[in-house]
Amino acid sequence: MNIGFDGKRAANNLTGLGNYSRSLILQLSEFFHQNHYFVYSPKVKAAKQISAFFEKDNIHLKQPAGNQPGFWWRSVGVTKQLRNDHIDIYHGLSNEIPFGLHNGQPKTVVTIHDLIFLRLPQHYRYIDRKIYNFKSKYACRFADRIIAISEQTKKDIIAFYQTDPAKIEVIYQTCDDSFKELLPEYVKETVRQQYQLPEKYILNVGTIEARKNLLLIVRSLSDIPQEYKLVVVGKKQAYAQQVLAEIERLNLKDRVIFLKDIPFSDLPAIYQLASVFVYPSFYEGFGIPIIEALYGGIPVVAATGSCLEEAGGPDSLYVDPNNAAELASAINSILNDPELAAVMKEKGLAYARNFDNQPLATQLMNCYEELLKS
Repeated sequence: MNIGFDGKRAANNLTGLGNYSRSLILQLSEFFHQNHYFVYSPKVKAAKQISAFFEKDNIHLKQPAGNQPGFWWRSVGVTKQLRNDHIDIYHGLSNEIPFGLHNGQPKTVVTIHDLIFLRLPQHYRYIDRKIYNFKSKYACRFADRIIAISEQTKKDIIAFYQTDPAKIEVIYQTCDDSFKELLPEYVKETVRQQYQLPEKYILNVGTIEARKNLLLIVRSLSDIPQEYKLVVVGKKQAYAQQVLAEIERLNLKDRVIFLKDIPFSDLPAIYQLASVFVYPSFYEGFGIPIIEALYGGIPVVAATGSCLEEAGGPDSLYVDPNNAAELASAINSILNDPELAAVMKEKGLAYARNFDNQPLATQLMNCYEELLKS
């Protein structure tokens, strides 16, 4: 098969959807090497992990000819090139597909990561909500198959767009392979010294924005033993000012450490040095940081209310995202009970195997092959 992908994220983003896109294509490239994978992107970021991605012999970068504007080409102009390249299936990897692919040549698939802009509209600008909704609604209507990254996202697609459930398949995400290797102590200690990390800490990873709910962790700290610090890895948005003000108000400046601009290669060690990983987000499409923690053998505490139980499995702990006392109690139950922590590590790692590369890649390839037969 010749399989095409929207490469906007794969060719330009170093986190989040970029990692998802590259990981998915690389898995297919490895396990189904007989196919050719075409990545369509008007521009490409100069970065080591992106250039390495395009060095694979069956992954091909495709860019617009002439002076076509990048946005127009991705949304409209690319359709002609897809047909010229004899693409069998085109997969939009981030909630959108080009306009005009209605005749089944090629067949179209779209991954819908979430519809949080409809669930929690207060966290998005009006114009962004309109654009996201227009693209997602169009893709769900006209794509031949929809990939939802969680059962929760599938429910949201059905609820908001009245989509036929038979058109939607849930295929989970995995994380980068670097998180799946348990690191030797000397590697972890090198990273600890480099960032002056404390001996005992609770970890949170993610953009510092209101939906991620970092304030809840800060408010729980007073009820957690003093020797445990909170280490936060993520880009600060405007919401960070509220968090900093709350840290000041609660006199917790010496207990919260913010890390920024961390090289991706150092993140696995930062996870594996933590005592507990805490992710109290109000709403997610899936929750990749939870998977990264489970693979690293770290107990997880997350929030109820969206899909985080799907990512964390039955042996992680879940709390009300508005209840700081409940969060503190859950964290303390792990910190104060080494036996519980050991069981959570063992069972959490076993659960994470559900997100290994080959089963997920096989599920997606089966989806493609069934679509071509339909």
